[in-house]
Amino acid sequence: MKKNLIIGGVAAIAAAVITKSNIEKSRAIRRDFVKTRHKVLIVGATSAIAQETAKRFAEEGNDLFLVARNEANLNAVADDLRARGANKVETAVLDLNELSEHTGLLEQVTQSLGGLDIALIAHGTLGDQEASQSDFDIARQELKTNFLSIVSLLTLIANQFEAQKSGVIAVVSSVAGDRGRGSNYVYGAAKAGVTTFLQGLRNRLSKAGVTVITIKPGFVDTPMTAHIEKGPLFVGPDVIATGIYQAILNKQDVVYLPVFWFGIMSVIRHIPEGIFKRLSL
Repeated sequence: MKKNLIIGGVAAIAAAVITKSNIEKSRAIRRDFVKTRHKVLIVGATSAIAQETAKRFAEEGNDLFLVARNEANLNAVADDLRARGANKVETAVLDLNELSEHTGLLEQVTQSLGGLDIALIAHGTLGDQEASQSDFDIARQELKTNFLSIVSLLTLIANQFEAQKSGVIAVVSSVAGDRGRGSNYVYGAAKAGVTTFLQGLRNRLSKAGVTVITIKPGFVDTPMTAHIEKGPLFVGPDVIATGIYQAILNKQDVVYLPVFWFGIMSVIRHIPEGIFKRLSL
């Protein structure tokens, strides 16, 4: 009895020490991160999630380069970030499906900011599954936007970061890529491709000191999901943005946002196929 009490007491003290150590380490990481003025590229900068994430970087006085399709919306976002404290905000209007423009874009970003050390890729579309499964041209366009354009950007950024032996790449994928479902498998297939590509990229670039982060949001209440009936699992883009910022700060590998999606998708991934195919998901 006495021995068990002693062991329990030691375990409690050890847990407290570890917890305190982790908190102190997290605070130290944040202090070091904030002390440095980062040069940040945000692709898909007018999306709700990207806007909220950009606010975190702006408030810390970082240099930002924003890329999006809609010039008016992009300028409005840039003005807001300047007002929030960004040291510098540069912009480029570009349809990311114009893959041949990506090399010039990265050169422009690097020259404008005087370098680059963080890249957040957050563009994409949530297409019409029924239209995609009926017309391959529509499906191909969705795959180009949600997979191929991201691979093109990642290839260029990865090579640059590998050469400089530093940098953080964060990409918004989705829990939809964890398992194919009848309701959105074209979108899910693109996100699964992104997730797998990032796994390989992480394995390759870790040797060069480059961090590659896979962001897997669940249901997010944004203009892109305006047509979907909202349920209790939906969160606002600010919640996802906070998770993204923390993942970049802590140089994590894979993050489910909010974290409860890790448990949900663990269950979904392990449902036997014979049962899963009968479900309406």
